[in-house]
Order: sequence, then structure tokens, then C-alpha cells
Amino acid sequence: MNNTPNANRKHIALYGKRNVGKSSLINSIIGQDISLVSDVKGTTTDPVSKSMELIPLGPVVFIDTAGLDDKGTLGEMRVERTLKILERTDFAIYVMDINDIDKEAYEQTVRSFKKFNIPYITVINKIDTVNEEELQKIKNGFEDAVYVSANNMNSILELKDVLIERIKEEDDDPPIIGDILPYNSKVIMVVPIDSEAPKGRIILPQVQLIRDCLDNGIKSYVVRDTELKEALNDIKDVDLVVTDSQAFKKVSKIVPSHIKLTSFSILFARHKGDLNVFLEGISKIKELDENSKILISESCTHNVSHEDIGRVKIPRMLSKLIGKKLDFEFKMGHDFPKDIEKYDLIIHCASCMLNRKTMQTRIQMCREKGVSITNYGVILAYLTGILDRSVEIFETIQKHM
Repeated sequence: MNNTPNANRKHIALYGKRNVGKSSLINSIIGQDISLVSDVKGTTTDPVSKSMELIPLGPVVFIDTAGLDDKGTLGEMRVERTLKILERTDFAIYVMDINDIDKEAYEQTVRSFKKFNIPYITVINKIDTVNEEELQKIKNGFEDAVYVSANNMNSILELKDVLIERIKEEDDDPPIIGDILPYNSKVIMVVPIDSEAPKGRIILPQVQLIRDCLDNGIKSYVVRDTELKEALNDIKDVDLVVTDSQAFKKVSKIVPSHIKLTSFSILFARHKGDLNVFLEGISKIKELDENSKILISESCTHNVSHEDIGRVKIPRMLSKLIGKKLDFEFKMGHDFPKDIEKYDLIIHCASCMLNRKTMQTRIQMCREKGVSITNYGVILAYLTGILDRSVEIFETIQKHM
């Protein structure tokens, strides 16, 4: 369970003013002293993340954030980092000190939750510091809140129960392939082994697709591109071939036209993002010229090699197609710029290292600012002339829905 990638975990973030007890609560929930606790306001200066298993829900990430009322130049920077966490929050916990009920700050943060479509619960902390009469008065104003004390384990257990129940209600992550192919289907996964493939293991999207096939009773076969032709002869009635994007063109020539073909990146474009939006983004390519500015956004950090898809192959292929030198900018991980309106096109990776919420938020930002966005797999399929074939399986599914 500890090996579950953070991208596959629900991200639960605690928000609130300084010194309301966010860090104490998260320590109590987790059962470990993860966040530094102090009576001094502003003790938590940067978001602190902790991966754990929230039984019976499963693997999650708790994020402790700095107080939203932090002051000064550094304080404003800390608040900005806290607000950045909204982009990847699957579920929020807003914490208030029962001795400092600030409705204005609360309602302002709730508006941010709604903007980013984040489900949330309200927690009123430190109930052990007031008498029963004062407690009842607060309860009359916040009937749906959960009332706790970090010093009372029974109230923490109640909070856990409410949290698990609410997340279960909101849990709607789609399968990667389980809703595309029926039970007992056959899938061949093409995994080229080159300098980008770490020795002794395969990369995350491939692992996740194998697991999704197992979960849905789909038979999966993993081969290198060099053995694909033999595999197609050995395995009869193959329903789908999924390839690494860098081998798209080569694989397309090997796979007969009657067998559906797509890529890991396109599957994840649909799973974590919005495939239709990425397909629409392709139309922007025809408008690019020497003044165009393009953002390449990668979810993970790694050493760049001559085979790197995002930093080498896509820029080279796109510049060749346009016939002009284009202006590329590169961002990694959670470093996604606010001023995206300065870009003519954003090309995003498969986001296997990001949770679905992050990708959905970035797409929403692009929509709001009218910026075209596409995905590695989609643009590589377009640049190699096989985009129509690579999305055919999704169109077939939609016709039967």
C-alpha cells in the first residue's frame, strides 16, 4: 500500500486560519507527528504532505497547509502556496477554532472550494476549551460541521468516519480501459525498452494499465516493439494494441488495420483529462507561426536525453511541420504558470504523476482563458499521421453508448 503512487491517492487538504489546530488535527488523524505544532501563529510555513492508508477507504495523501490569514511578504507567499494546493485537492477540510469563528474567512475559502469543484467538510476544533452552552450556540450556526478536539480520540475517530463516508460519496474516478473493452478482451501493450526506461522496471502508465486490466478481467500481454509482429501471430482475436507514443509510427505499420490501436498517453488523456479538449487543441497547430509561444508541461522531473519526448522529439517534429522556429518553454511537476494566456498552445504530458484533480483543474484554467491545450500522445499521433486511427476505439464506444 505504501508503494501506491501519490497520483493514485485521494489528496485531502486541511485549510483554515493560523493556529486553528490544523497541524494537531492531521497528526491526530494520521497517528504520527508529521506537522510541527506550536502555539505561535504561522508555525506551518509550507504545505506538508503525508501518504497513508485511511482504512477502509485506501491510500490517501493528507496535506497540511499554512494559515490563510498569514501576513507580510513571506506570509503572502505562504498563502499563495496554500492556494496552489487547491489545484490538486480532491477533498478539503476547513478547520476553525471554536474561539475564533470567522465567517467571512470561512465563506471566502468555501467560494474557492466551489470554484475548483472541491467537496469539503467543516471542522470546528478545540471544543474542549468552551462550556456546553457556548458549544451549543456555535452548533446552532454550523449544524453540518464536525466538532472535535485533537485531544479527544473519540472525536477524531468520528471525524475519520465522516471523512471516509463523504469521500466515498464523491469517488467517481473512471477506469483507464475497463469501460472501453468487455470482460475477457485481449490487449497487447507495446513497451519499447530504451534509455528512458529505468533498468529493472517499467514506467507508471504501463503498470497502471496492467492493473486496470486485471481489475476488469481483461487479458493483457506485454511485449517490446521488436516482438510485436510475432505476438500478433501468436495471440488470436486481439481487441486492442496500446503502444508507447514514441513507437506510434512503427507500431501502426505492424498492427493490421482491423485491430484497434491507441497509446498509453491517449488513454491517460481520457482517464485523467478530457480527450475531446485535447483533440480540439490540435486545431491550433495550423495557426502557429514564428511568433507563437508553446508551453511543454511535464508532471515528473527526469534527466533529459536525446530521446526525450517532451523536450526533444515533440519540439523538433512540430517545428519541422510548421517550417519555422517556435518558442518553447518547459515546466515540470506542479510548476504550472498562472499567466497561461501568454501561450498559444499548451502541450501536456500523460500526467501519470499527477492526480486527476490537478489535470482537470489545468484544463479548466485553459478553458477560462481561451488557451488551447493538447496532450503528448494526441499530438504525436497527429504528427505521425495516425491520429484518426488512434482515437477510433473511443468513437466506436460513444456510438454504442
